Amino acid sequence: MSEEAEQVAAGVLARGEAHAAQLWPPRFTAEVDEVLLAYEREIAALDEPSDEAVWAAVERAVLALNDVNVEHGRIETEEREDLCEHLDAVLTRAGVDVDALTGRRDADRSELTDEWREW
Repeated sequence: MSEEAEQVAAGVLARGEAHAAQLWPPRFTAEVDEVLLAYEREIAALDEPSDEAVWAAVERAVLALNDVNVEHGRIETEEREDLCEHLDAVLTRAGVDVDALTGRRDADRSELTDEWREW
């Protein structure tokens, strides 16, 4: 019996949590959270975010997520969509007009991460 199955049988781990741990191992989740937190802090620290500063922050976050995915191979369609939405939402909360930002590069808002994203 696997360790997770034993934990579920013992009532220490919920069945749904066991499945989630298989899909997103704690180390993978921690590394993604670390990247996202660094990105959130960087964007929040920008007093008057210039396009250059915002694009540089997006690039750093996406490249770091590329590295995490190379190591773990866990970013699939649903995760990709969630991560892209989160990166966009952080900018929006910081007052960045993402449509205008991407438009100035002749891109659509949905292409915010496309230049660097490998996942």
